[in-house]
Amino acid sequence: MTPLPAVYLASQSPRRRELLRQIGVFPEIVPVEIDERLRSGEAARDYVERVALEKARAGRAALAAGCAGPVLGADTCVLIDGEVLGKPAHRREGMAMLRRLSGATHEVLSAVALAVAGAASVRVSTSRVTFRALTERECAAYWATGEAADKAGAYAIQGLAAVFVARIEGSYSGVMGLPLFETAELLKESGITVI
Repeated sequence: MTPLPAVYLASQSPRRRELLRQIGVFPEIVPVEIDERLRSGEAARDYVERVALEKARAGRAALAAGCAGPVLGADTCVLIDGEVLGKPAHRREGMAMLRRLSGATHEVLSAVALAVAGAASVRVSTSRVTFRALTERECAAYWATGEAADKAGAYAIQGLAAVFVARIEGSYSGVMGLPLFETAELLKESGITVI
């Protein structure tokens, strides 16, 4: 099998790295710092698209001159009742998020962007996730694991929160933070076929 060209990932997320490895892409990490805050009046889809594009472009800018490899950027948000739930700042906020998700259906928007010399493209995956009803004790026990602290919507579907998910419609990998179908399509457009 011919090795794939170098692909860079503008994210330090271990789960995004693992998802790429799952499809045979072994990215080099390009750390980037961008403002990931939701802007006033910004729609959820516009938000994840913007942040994913900014990460990919910042990654391209950070690479050494003459480096031709494509850079992937990604962002994910949880949307319920029209409100974006980001990463909880503290326990009280995380618990409030888990209570809101309890017994309800929410959307997960996950954007992936690919920046190459002089151009960038973005795709968005939208999934619907339904949680079963959660008890206060379950929310507290889950928060105490530490898993929810740095996750959009205060949960990780690939972790312990999987037991809360009654139904998912859409992309499991998108809910994890990197929609693999859309990622493979972007790479293919850039001349990189993963299968």
